[in-house]
Amino acid sequence: MILYFSCTGNTRWAAARLAEGLHDVAVDITTLPQEGAELRLAEGERLGFCFPVHGWRPPRYVRQFVSRLHVVQSSRHFCFALTTAGDTVGEAMDIFCHDLAQRGIMADSVYSLLMPESYVGLPFMDVDKPENEKRKIDTAGKMLEQIIQDIKANKKGVSELTIGRWPKINSRIIGDFFVKHLLVDKPFRVDAKRCIGCGICQRVCPVGNISIGADKRPQWQHSGECLSCFACYHHCPQRAIEYGGRTKGKGQYYFGKNKGGQ
Repeated sequence: MILYFSCTGNTRWAAARLAEGLHDVAVDITTLPQEGAELRLAEGERLGFCFPVHGWRPPRYVRQFVSRLHVVQSSRHFCFALTTAGDTVGEAMDIFCHDLAQRGIMADSVYSLLMPESYVGLPFMDVDKPENEKRKIDTAGKMLEQIIQDIKANKKGVSELTIGRWPKINSRIIGDFFVKHLLVDKPFRVDAKRCIGCGICQRVCPVGNISIGADKRPQWQHSGECLSCFACYHHCPQRAIEYGGRTKGKGQYYFGKNKGGQ
């Protein structure tokens, strides 16, 4: 079983490719009980985790899920974890593996994939140019083929991570600031003249933080659940959603966008 969490589709694609190559099943963790999931794996079944990096850390939603996860006889199953990021992952995987260990689950091998950038919440950050987007996806596809072979062989001790420079500063200091101050939905705004009331933003929000009002326009819940993943912003077909002034003039990206997919 491959458990995954995805916002703009990069991780969903990676999990699906892994599942296909391993003849396994990929399960979106948002479809599992959030009060605490119990998994009973079949004899010899592998356990995989796939998630994106948010602020050089695992997404808050993923960490909360793991904190309530119980895998029966987890030590008898090969376990791997893969994270996707637009650039570097810092100590995100270390943090995730520590969270797993707290639940008695040990990751045997860990990987990271460089995928197209989707975080646009800071002035100096934007999506990749189309040519760079394609290059990243092509390279990731080739890397997944090798990762699949490693996992098929239950290869332990593999750690192929793009950690980058200053991983502790990025994940612990900047990451802490990110979680405390940048995971907010209050800056989101919708241009009433552009919004067509399609409801796509509500459907793609991975944490269910958007409702549609009587005027058919999105309303963010201000519940503290927002991950600032920008799935709503990226999927809006009318470019009606902005994040204050931070996204003005920036691009949109979700996996499959240039192929006309949702």
